[in-house]
Amino acid sequence: MRVFIPVSYICFTSSATVSASNNDTVGFGLEDTPFLPSPGRNRFTVIGCNTLGLVGGFRGGTSQYLAGCYSYCDGASGASDDGAPCTGTGCCEASIPTNLTAFNVAFPINSSSVWGFNPCFYAMVAEVGWYRFQRRDLAGELGFINNRAKDGAPVIVNWAVRNGSCLEQRNHACASANSYCESASNGPGYLCHCSPGYEGNAYLNNGCQDIDECMLREQDPKYEELYPCRKGVCLNTLGGYDCKCKKRTKSDGTNFGCRPLYSRDEQLLIGLSVSAVVIISSACLLALQLQRKKHRKEKDEYFKQNGGLMLYDEMRSRQVDTVRILTQKEIKIATDNYNEDRVLGCGGHGMVYKGTLDDLREVAIKKSKVINDDCRDEFVNEIIILSQINHRNIVRLLGCCLDIDVPVLVYEFVSNGTLYEFLHGSADHNLSPIPLDLRLKIATQSAEALAYLHSSTSRTILHGDVKSANILLDDQRHPKVADFGASALKSMDESEFIMLVQGTLGYLDPESFISHVLTDKSDVYSFGVVLLELMTRKRALYADSSSKEKRSLSHSFLLMFHQNMHLKMLDSEIAEDAAAMVVVEKLAALAVHCLSARGDDRPTMKEVAERLQVLWRIQMRQAGDGDNDDGFGGGSLSPVVLPWAEVTDGSLET
Repeated sequence: MRVFIPVSYICFTSSATVSASNNDTVGFGLEDTPFLPSPGRNRFTVIGCNTLGLVGGFRGGTSQYLAGCYSYCDGASGASDDGAPCTGTGCCEASIPTNLTAFNVAFPINSSSVWGFNPCFYAMVAEVGWYRFQRRDLAGELGFINNRAKDGAPVIVNWAVRNGSCLEQRNHACASANSYCESASNGPGYLCHCSPGYEGNAYLNNGCQDIDECMLREQDPKYEELYPCRKGVCLNTLGGYDCKCKKRTKSDGTNFGCRPLYSRDEQLLIGLSVSAVVIISSACLLALQLQRKKHRKEKDEYFKQNGGLMLYDEMRSRQVDTVRILTQKEIKIATDNYNEDRVLGCGGHGMVYKGTLDDLREVAIKKSKVINDDCRDEFVNEIIILSQINHRNIVRLLGCCLDIDVPVLVYEFVSNGTLYEFLHGSADHNLSPIPLDLRLKIATQSAEALAYLHSSTSRTILHGDVKSANILLDDQRHPKVADFGASALKSMDESEFIMLVQGTLGYLDPESFISHVLTDKSDVYSFGVVLLELMTRKRALYADSSSKEKRSLSHSFLLMFHQNMHLKMLDSEIAEDAAAMVVVEKLAALAVHCLSARGDDRPTMKEVAERLQVLWRIQMRQAGDGDNDDGFGGGSLSPVVLPWAEVTDGSLET
């Protein structure tokens, strides 16, 4: 709605003599009404040279509001051209806010330095586009008002139901069943509208009536464009209409028109196409049958070649039911045909995808690289052994696929990323504080998992690639050792060993690097590097803060340890915890023990796990967490006090 309100003015006959003014008297109050000035369709405008105009009032009836703008020009010729927008030379503009319930327009300065050519200044809230600057508006006393604003300036006001909201479905005023409520864009309240396809008064019962689009089309040709139904039959529906095509016609692709089903050229083309389709289909069907037969034979050969029959026999004889044999088709469905978006990671041993099996279980599917033909029987034996591993801190082998050139392994999916990402950050993992007891829990349970592989299974299983990137974390930050059996599932030639070294730089046992042979003590050495990562939050190969050169974490820590300066390398979060320093020192000593140059000088993983259990228990006791329900080591090893340490009053003495 448009209303007119007076224009505020002040006129001078000298620099300090006011000849006429309604300053401070021009206002507009809309309190307790359903109307508010539209902020998008009105502007505060000031006309004059060297003048400041202000508009002030209240928002929502309580919050005060004040704004203004300043217009400057040193002469009539310095003002903007006629018709120009108000940008500050001759006139200026300012926006007004929403929910403005009352406002006044005034001039705060009662003097003028330009009264000779611009005797009067004007200020107003007016509809956008109503005022365009004219230089003649600067001349003469009240010239602008007499020439252009005798009735005042137009102001657009918005109407809405102010008491209530759309959230009050039972109480709002949208009475018609075919209406909807829309929150007011300016101030509190709401508006009611008829639903699409209806017209009328949404505030009345049955006020919104169906628009009969088909009847309107018949009454006035202009509606044929508004409601198109070209060469079809218009059928009115509640809230809309349908355009039905007649017999032997079809939609023209727009849903609002029809065209003949077939043209003559199309009929000829259809005849030729049908003949061609029959011939091509017959040829394709024959080729497809031959291809399927070849593919079935190829899959059977792969299955036999990869030891599938042997695995079936072993499963029956040993009653192994923990591993599932999947088909190549099931693997492709689970990974969306090895979709790149499902890649979890890749390395020297192959690519890992996230998959979903037909029972909706989420799994990690590892597509390995080429396996040696001489090792295929051993591969099946290893699958049987790995499928029997049952430890809560080891990723379980759930199944495999053998009817493919390179076998695929299926593991349980662990959702919370890797220890590497947790310690060092990634795109999906920001660095966050890690308390010492959590670091010890991760270290202890990871060590127990490796100890289990080394000594608690029917045969020793070497991990061969222990690093923080191969330790996964679940939602409770319990570690799960992954990618084990890298050395057991295949024998490595020199090129494969080089590939392994490239993937484990900073972790590889120096003895194994020379001998090309992995042992259980190789895993101990690599785990020692993981302990250093937990203590320092530095990568196995990290950039020196001063020289920016890549340095070996294990080498640097050993040098600092022997100089009794290793505390400088610790993560500040645990280095500043004086109460935990005894535990930290023992943890550092254990890591150094694991990093002994000779494998025979290193502890076993079982010894490492037991020593970590004691440290973890002491730290939890010091932190007042003695009732932690995590227990020690996932149940595979009980917490004990070892001969090398005594626990006295929460401290560790050797």
